[in-house]
Amino acid sequence: MEYNSNNVFAKMLRGEIAVNKIYEDDYALAFYDIAPKAKIHALVISKAMVVDFADFIEHSNAAEIEGYMRAIVRTAEILGVVEDGYRLVFNSGKNSGQEVPHLHAHILGGEKLPTAHL
Repeated sequence: MEYNSNNVFAKMLRGEIAVNKIYEDDYALAFYDIAPKAKIHALVISKAMVVDFADFIEHSNAAEIEGYMRAIVRTAEILGVVEDGYRLVFNSGKNSGQEVPHLHAHILGGEKLPTAHL
Protein backbone atom coordinates (compact mmCIF):
# COMPACT_ATOMS: atom_id res chain seq x y z
CA MET A 1 0.00 0.00 0.00
CA GLU A 2 1.29 3.44 -0.88
CA TYR A 3 1.47 6.08 1.84
CA ASN A 4 -1.33 8.68 1.73
CA SER A 5 -0.11 12.02 3.11
CA ASN A 6 -3.72 13.13 3.67
CA ASN A 7 -4.46 10.56 6.39
CA VAL A 8 -5.58 11.90 9.76
CA PHE A 9 -2.25 11.17 11.50
CA ALA A 10 -0.26 12.99 8.81
CA LYS A 11 -2.57 15.97 9.34
CA MET A 12 -1.92 15.78 13.09
CA LEU A 13 1.83 15.76 12.50
CA ARG A 14 1.49 18.87 10.32
CA GLY A 15 -0.55 20.60 13.03
CA GLU A 16 -3.72 20.69 10.93
CA ILE A 17 -5.63 18.68 13.55
CA ALA A 18 -5.16 19.32 17.28
CA VAL A 19 -4.28 16.46 19.63
CA ASN A 20 -4.22 15.98 23.39
CA LYS A 21 -0.45 15.56 23.35
CA ILE A 22 1.35 13.39 25.89
CA TYR A 23 4.85 13.34 24.37
CA GLU A 24 6.68 14.44 21.25
CA ASP A 25 10.23 14.17 19.99
CA ASP A 26 12.00 13.93 16.61
CA TYR A 27 10.62 10.43 15.98
CA ALA A 28 7.10 10.29 17.38
CA LEU A 29 4.01 12.06 18.61
CA ALA A 30 1.95 10.50 21.41
CA PHE A 31 -1.59 11.47 22.35
CA TYR A 32 -4.71 10.07 23.98
CA ASP A 33 -7.00 7.92 21.83
CA ILE A 34 -10.38 9.58 21.16
CA ALA A 35 -12.17 6.23 21.55
CA PRO A 36 -10.34 4.56 24.46
CA LYS A 37 -10.50 0.80 24.92
CA ALA A 38 -8.95 0.91 28.41
CA LYS A 39 -8.69 3.31 31.34
CA ILE A 40 -5.48 4.59 29.73
CA HIS A 41 -5.29 4.38 25.94
CA ALA A 42 -2.70 6.34 24.04
CA LEU A 43 -1.42 6.27 20.48
CA VAL A 44 2.22 6.76 19.54
CA ILE A 45 2.51 7.67 15.88
CA SER A 46 5.74 7.62 13.96
CA LYS A 47 6.93 10.78 12.27
CA ALA A 48 8.11 8.59 9.40
CA MET A 49 5.70 8.57 6.47
CA VAL A 50 5.07 4.82 6.55
CA VAL A 51 1.89 2.77 6.39
CA ASP A 52 2.54 0.00 8.93
CA PHE A 53 5.18 -1.89 10.89
CA ALA A 54 6.62 -3.77 7.90
CA ASP A 55 6.86 -0.56 5.86
CA PHE A 56 8.57 1.15 8.81
CA ILE A 57 11.19 -1.57 9.22
CA GLU A 58 11.81 -1.73 5.47
CA HIS A 59 12.24 2.02 4.96
CA SER A 60 13.70 3.35 8.23
CA ASN A 61 17.27 3.48 9.45
CA ALA A 62 18.46 2.19 12.82
CA ALA A 63 18.27 5.62 14.49
CA GLU A 64 14.64 6.08 13.38
CA ILE A 65 13.63 2.61 14.59
CA GLU A 66 15.39 3.06 17.93
CA GLY A 67 14.03 6.58 18.36
CA TYR A 68 10.45 5.46 17.75
CA MET A 69 10.73 2.51 20.14
CA ARG A 70 12.25 4.73 22.83
CA ALA A 71 9.37 7.21 22.34
CA ILE A 72 6.90 4.39 23.04
CA VAL A 73 8.67 3.52 26.29
CA ARG A 74 8.92 7.20 27.30
CA THR A 75 5.19 7.62 26.70
CA ALA A 76 4.43 4.56 28.85
CA GLU A 77 6.60 6.06 31.60
CA ILE A 78 4.77 9.40 31.41
CA LEU A 79 1.43 7.57 31.55
CA GLY A 80 2.56 5.76 34.70
CA VAL A 81 1.81 2.27 33.38
CA VAL A 82 5.28 0.72 33.34
CA GLU A 83 5.32 -0.64 36.88
CA ASP A 84 1.90 -2.33 36.79
CA GLY A 85 2.09 -3.31 33.13
CA TYR A 86 0.55 -2.31 29.85
CA ARG A 87 -0.39 -3.76 26.50
CA LEU A 88 1.38 -2.59 23.36
CA VAL A 89 -0.51 -3.21 20.10
CA PHE A 90 0.46 -2.65 16.48
CA ASN A 91 -2.27 -3.34 13.93
CA SER A 92 -0.94 -3.94 10.42
CA GLY A 93 -3.24 -4.10 7.44
CA LYS A 94 -6.96 -4.43 6.89
CA ASN A 95 -7.37 -7.88 8.48
CA SER A 96 -5.90 -6.60 11.75
CA GLY A 97 -8.35 -3.74 12.09
CA GLN A 98 -5.83 -0.99 11.26
CA GLU A 99 -8.03 2.06 10.68
CA VAL A 100 -5.42 4.69 9.78
CA PRO A 101 -2.73 3.70 7.25
CA HIS A 102 0.11 5.32 9.21
CA LEU A 103 2.37 3.44 11.65
CA HIS A 104 1.09 3.76 15.19
CA ALA A 105 1.25 1.81 18.43
CA HIS A 106 -1.53 1.59 21.00
CA ILE A 107 -0.56 1.69 24.68
CA LEU A 108 -3.35 0.32 26.89
CA GLY A 109 -3.20 0.15 30.65
CA GLY A 110 -4.21 1.68 33.94
CA GLU A 111 -6.32 -1.35 34.84
CA LYS A 112 -6.35 -5.15 34.61
CA LEU A 113 -6.85 -5.88 30.93
CA PRO A 114 -8.73 -8.92 29.65
CA THR A 115 -6.56 -11.80 28.55
CA ALA A 116 -5.73 -11.47 24.88
CA HIS A 117 -6.39 -14.37 22.53
CA LEU A 118 -2.81 -15.13 21.58
